[in-house]
Amino acid sequence: MATSPDMLPENILAGCRVKGISVVGSGDALHPEWRRMWEPYLENAFGITVVPQTEVEDSSRVHHVILAETFDQFAELQEVFAPACGHLTTAGRPHLQLNGEEIASAVHAVGGMIGPAHAFTPWTSLFAAYASPSECYGEEGFEFCELGLSADSTYGAGIAEFAGVPFLTNSDAHSPTPVKLGREFTRMEVSGDSPRAVLAAVSAGAVVLNAGFFPEEGKYNRTACTRCYAQFSLAEAEALHWRCPHDKGRIKLGVRERAERLSTLSVPTFRPPYLKMIPLGEVIARVLGASSPHTKRCAALYGRFIEAFDNEIAVLLEVPEGDLGSVSPEVAAAVVKMREGRVTLFPGGGGRYGSFSF
Repeated sequence: MATSPDMLPENILAGCRVKGISVVGSGDALHPEWRRMWEPYLENAFGITVVPQTEVEDSSRVHHVILAETFDQFAELQEVFAPACGHLTTAGRPHLQLNGEEIASAVHAVGGMIGPAHAFTPWTSLFAAYASPSECYGEEGFEFCELGLSADSTYGAGIAEFAGVPFLTNSDAHSPTPVKLGREFTRMEVSGDSPRAVLAAVSAGAVVLNAGFFPEEGKYNRTACTRCYAQFSLAEAEALHWRCPHDKGRIKLGVRERAERLSTLSVPTFRPPYLKMIPLGEVIARVLGASSPHTKRCAALYGRFIEAFDNEIAVLLEVPEGDLGSVSPEVAAAVVKMREGRVTLFPGGGGRYGSFSF
């Protein structure tokens, strides 16, 4: 559902190779056929570690990311969750008639890890349903938090219950193209190229860099009407009783304002550097004035960068401007502006993505 038919294991791994990703979550690991399709690719195919992973929705419509070392653990979870879900074998992101604590208990019983997915978004998230993580996970607790596209690590650094909890900047991909795959990623110190080593790194909080969207690009970053997308300050929304004066649409609390409400620490906890990043295809499209990163001109220039510098993440993070300029001085200048945060942002809200210009 809402996923490209090209989202097959071999295409995902090929996309990771171009992007520069060395660890990828399998997605949909509770689905037996999807597990079977991944089997030929689990021994570090293309030099990429595949971590069994899925996302589920609980009875309060909160989404959770689940990680495990093996697909066998997910086969066990499938049996445990079957009485609480009638569509485990037909849906990628199943809806379980269990609360967060019950799901976490089952995950921990098989040796897996769990954390909230896109924790701050106004729909199907931890903070859409609860005032704190402990209200959701109870005595079971959780191992990590996925920030989501509309938040960076500063949004959670002031929340007391997140102290000591690693933030993951990852997002689901609906297409294996590099514009969508790895649009956010987490760089960690990992002791080996196995799922066990990756999970150990998450557990230890061995994150050295988070990279993701400028939060303003997220479609729920600012408080806004869900119908016409007009944006409001928190005080304005409260005075209007959360109804838009223009079309009577519902005003939805933005991620930025939600995080401000939840932050209680006078001194935010230390977090690794956060690189605000725009996919290279989108940078190229903006520089060329193209309608899409998928035009022939954009694809050709993107291919020249990959041929010259091996992968997209290297281009976005590491290759010096002078070297990038040998392929395109204009794109090189835009990439440096992105690295330095010299980007004009037009924040999103209410369900409409934000945008940017150089």
